[in-house]
Amino acid sequence: MRKVTALLLVLGLIFCSANVLWAQDGNAEGTTDGSTQVEGEDASATEAEMAQPETPAPAPAAADEEESGPDKTGFQILKEKFIEGDWRFMSFVLICLILGLAFCIERVITLNIATTNTDKLLARIDDQLKSGDVNGAMEVCKSTPGPTASILYEGLKNAGNGPDAVEKAIVSYGSVQMGLLEKGLVWISLFIAIAPMLGFMGTVIGMIGAFDDIQAAGDISPNIVAGGIKVALLTTVFGLVVAIILQIFYNYIVSKIDGIVNRMEDASVALVEIMANNNVFK
Repeated sequence: MRKVTALLLVLGLIFCSANVLWAQDGNAEGTTDGSTQVEGEDASATEAEMAQPETPAPAPAAADEEESGPDKTGFQILKEKFIEGDWRFMSFVLICLILGLAFCIERVITLNIATTNTDKLLARIDDQLKSGDVNGAMEVCKSTPGPTASILYEGLKNAGNGPDAVEKAIVSYGSVQMGLLEKGLVWISLFIAIAPMLGFMGTVIGMIGAFDDIQAAGDISPNIVAGGIKVALLTTVFGLVVAIILQIFYNYIVSKIDGIVNRMEDASVALVEIMANNNVFK
């Protein structure tokens, strides 16, 4: 179920990104067709104006309305800047963002499901052990989701071998659960490192292209290099933005794992005490 959820999230993010790019391509084609139509209309209007006497120029009201139009939203500005960047590097940065967010969301959902109320769980186990029903306590752990219940189940399963065996089973299985909790963090850290690197690479290659334009023109003119440098720096900006977003999710996931591990350790110590108090070790 978790894998299916993560796959749906990835497909959704890819679909949204594709819609943004397709919309921009459609706008570009519409602008081209519109400009062609306007050129034809301008030619007809020119012929008509030549046949009519000159009239006073209208007041520039339309220009004032355009200048006082609604401001662009942050998302629109972000979309325009993304499209202005070099697609060869911006597409890789976008892929890092999509895959990184997919892993982050999957981990957040998994860790929220794995969070268990250890006090309530230990109270239920204590009630079963007070009546001498070890199997009932094991059923309580088996019916409770999360890694804490799993390691407590392993401890109860080795109750007949003494407290040392219980502690050893808890420590061994706790390491397994720890690895499952940290699953996917390596990939998140990889995307955090790769995203700004791809941005820096795009900047360096863009600067090289700008200097090639200077060499070809034989003159250092702002008009020659400004566009190339702007596109090059946009890749770095978006690479850093992706890394910052994923780093925030990464720190949240690590703190969530630390909290679960601390509760697992406390519950393990409390289980041994409960078993000793109820004379489970004979």
